[in-house]
Amino acid sequence: MSRQAKNRKHPTVISWRFAFVVLSLSTVFVGLVARAAYLQVLEPDMLVEQGDLRSLRVKSDEVLRGMILDRNGEELAVSVPVESVYADSKVVIQANAKGDNRRWHALAEMLQITPDQLTKKIATDPKKRYVYLQRHASPATVDYIRKLKVPGIYFKQESRRYYPTGEVAAHILGFTNIDDHGVEGVERQYDQQLKGIDGRKVIRKDAKGREIEVLEQTDATQSRNLQLSIDQRIQAVAYRELKKAVLTYGATSGSIVVVDVHSGEVLAMVNSPSYNPNNRKGTAIHRFRNRSITDTFEPGSTIKPLPVLAALENGTADLNTIIPTGYGPIMIGGARVQDVTGNGDLDLKGIIRRSSNIGVTRLALNMPHEDLLKMYYGMGLGDETGLGLMGESGGQLRERARWSEHERAALSFGYGLSVTAVQLARMYSAIANGGTFAH
Repeated sequence: MSRQAKNRKHPTVISWRFAFVVLSLSTVFVGLVARAAYLQVLEPDMLVEQGDLRSLRVKSDEVLRGMILDRNGEELAVSVPVESVYADSKVVIQANAKGDNRRWHALAEMLQITPDQLTKKIATDPKKRYVYLQRHASPATVDYIRKLKVPGIYFKQESRRYYPTGEVAAHILGFTNIDDHGVEGVERQYDQQLKGIDGRKVIRKDAKGREIEVLEQTDATQSRNLQLSIDQRIQAVAYRELKKAVLTYGATSGSIVVVDVHSGEVLAMVNSPSYNPNNRKGTAIHRFRNRSITDTFEPGSTIKPLPVLAALENGTADLNTIIPTGYGPIMIGGARVQDVTGNGDLDLKGIIRRSSNIGVTRLALNMPHEDLLKMYYGMGLGDETGLGLMGESGGQLRERARWSEHERAALSFGYGLSVTAVQLARMYSAIANGGTFAH
């Protein structure tokens, strides 16, 4: 074939290649246009979601929990700002933070775990975007970890509850958990009032992290303070004396309730043993119980003023009545009733002063049992006091179709029923207030 013939065929080859390239580019272009149209028109939600993930942020305007104050405004419970340490595992892994052995080991040491434990916790699964390393860390710990500048380790502002009076008012106040929710005492009872509602703001940021738009905003609802009737000074004295008495007499536990008889306000309520609400680690659960309102017991001789009052009220005795108590035990319903010492004849004052079982027994048997029960119920026995504290027991005062003489006798000197310390305090405050409950 001649050179001229070859030259005539060359443009045909070039034209075919050119057409192929043009067709290929056109196909790619059409595909891109079709894909863009599909994403923009038919399925835009995915792109919007991806854009929002990169630009939308939610800010929380946290509200500190309200304070608990005593009657004089002294602080019994306050919230203090603290910082918690957390990790974004994806950032930790991408930055190969564990590759810097010196910083990685120092971080593990501050968290009191081994480097391997730290690696397993935050450097193995990139899906873990928010892993707490230490809640409510100390300022020294936060400062040290911040200086390490480990990629993917961040800090969050939180609050921690602090109780200035410690164990003195622990059973009344209770405590909150690590998420600042009340779990015991008035912290639990008035949790909604004390915690308020955090504010929330949804914003859009640009590529440099600058706020460019506020899309949604909810204002915070401020928490409210709670003021109790407790007097912190009386509370402290009562706790000191109770602790001393429990130790002196080798008692398992003890309670004191101090009430203003004219207003009915509780000025102090203490229990021993107590606990430190600021550091509950290793504390037995039973120590959290407010024994003044939960634990019941037979009141014994402390109930004896009520049979005397019942006798005066129904007219079976007056202040001049003399009751023969003798000098030895007596038999009632086949069972023995006796005093510690023989007292002979006693008036009503003498019966209370000498705490005579025989004296109140004779008073109880000289009246219908309904009158005695009416006095007990009228003084609030067998019913909650209405203090508004969770876990309060109403005690026990049994109803019977028939009462034997010995059961009536036992009831008159405090057996066969159960009360709480706060019920007993309410009973005596009513007696001291002329027989009227103060509210």
